[in-house]
Amino acid sequence: MSIAIEFENISKQYRLGLVSTGTLSHDLNRFWQTKVLRREDPYLKVGEVNDRAHKGASEYVWALKDINFKVEQGDVVGIIGRNGAGKSTLLKLLSRVTAPTTGTIRARGRIASLLEVGTGFHPEMTGRENIYMNGAIMGMSRAEITRKLDEIVDFSGCERYLDTPVKRYSSGMTVRLGFAIAAHLEPEILVVDEVLAVGDAEFQKKAIGKMQDVSRGEGRTVLFVSHNMGAVKNLCKTGVLLENGIIRNTGLVDDIVNEYVLSGHKDNEKKIDLPPEAKNKIKSIRICNNQGLETNSFISGETIQIEIKLQKCDFTDESTGLGIYLYSPNQERIAGATTFFGQIEKKSYDFKNANRTIELTLPHLNLTGGRYRLDATLVKKNECRYDYQEGIAFINIADSIPNVSSHLGALYLDGFWKIK
Repeated sequence: MSIAIEFENISKQYRLGLVSTGTLSHDLNRFWQTKVLRREDPYLKVGEVNDRAHKGASEYVWALKDINFKVEQGDVVGIIGRNGAGKSTLLKLLSRVTAPTTGTIRARGRIASLLEVGTGFHPEMTGRENIYMNGAIMGMSRAEITRKLDEIVDFSGCERYLDTPVKRYSSGMTVRLGFAIAAHLEPEILVVDEVLAVGDAEFQKKAIGKMQDVSRGEGRTVLFVSHNMGAVKNLCKTGVLLENGIIRNTGLVDDIVNEYVLSGHKDNEKKIDLPPEAKNKIKSIRICNNQGLETNSFISGETIQIEIKLQKCDFTDESTGLGIYLYSPNQERIAGATTFFGQIEKKSYDFKNANRTIELTLPHLNLTGGRYRLDATLVKKNECRYDYQEGIAFINIADSIPNVSSHLGALYLDGFWKIK
């Protein structure tokens, strides 16, 4: 398959701080060295990695540094990373909004970019006029745009306001119209930067479906930047993880998303092993995904496996049970599970002769985004508690749909709606 986009040794350097009298002298020095004396840019060897959380010593910073990767035609690539990692800068370089400091970008085909709300819109022009203007900028004839007009308007859902100046649109309406234009004017490469978060859930679903049609059905290339990990997983085949302006990893999107989610919660990856001489019966806990890989970070709706290891016990009694409690980010108990209820593989318990590992599988755990505390307890039914481990583990959940936690609480109710 042919290569649609190629980034070769791409770097972008910025000068920090306000524009001062020193800026002109730096620009003149750069011009004299590079254009007149034909020497290397004197400022390429200075500057620091773009770590926004720490104060640096240099007034120059590398927003991107030595970026190298290729995108095949028809591929859908998710570019993810924390705020300030360089995602938007990378797309702006591809869209030629700004130029790279070093390196070369090769792109084959027409590029349609949706980088932020209202990109390319003239606020005084109507929605209809902006459609024709954007199409003309992309090199399309008026007849081509007219042929697509009804489809664009229908997708955007803004028909009533089509002849109203865009400055009177809400941010959601602006995004709807902008995405409809970018997706329907037949670009070979579609670039979408975290704009879908402005739209409602219904529009996000439509937009993701359209991008899937564009890539799979029509063989076009999509670069998608989003903090919605569920959307990235559903839409993209491959992923690029940026960190402080450099590529941390590339590969299959599931692997890249998992690495990104884990990178934000390194402090929660530790297993808790109690010393052998302790009286506690609950020795350790292990959290895994449905492939059996150990992780503390999940997308909402994924299957979670919990393995609890017990020390050798001096009792055997069917009235003894193991339980867990789940606490919300607000430290409220929201759920629990126990061996007294539910599906149990073995009804008898024998903890005398060897250590035991008890496994609990929670399929499709529909928690909303946040950090959840897990407590574990070993009890004798209606009598006493042998052990209670508070905060033995933490589970980090990323929303499949962004910005819903504050509206729905801690748990999605997974049901079926019917209108009669």
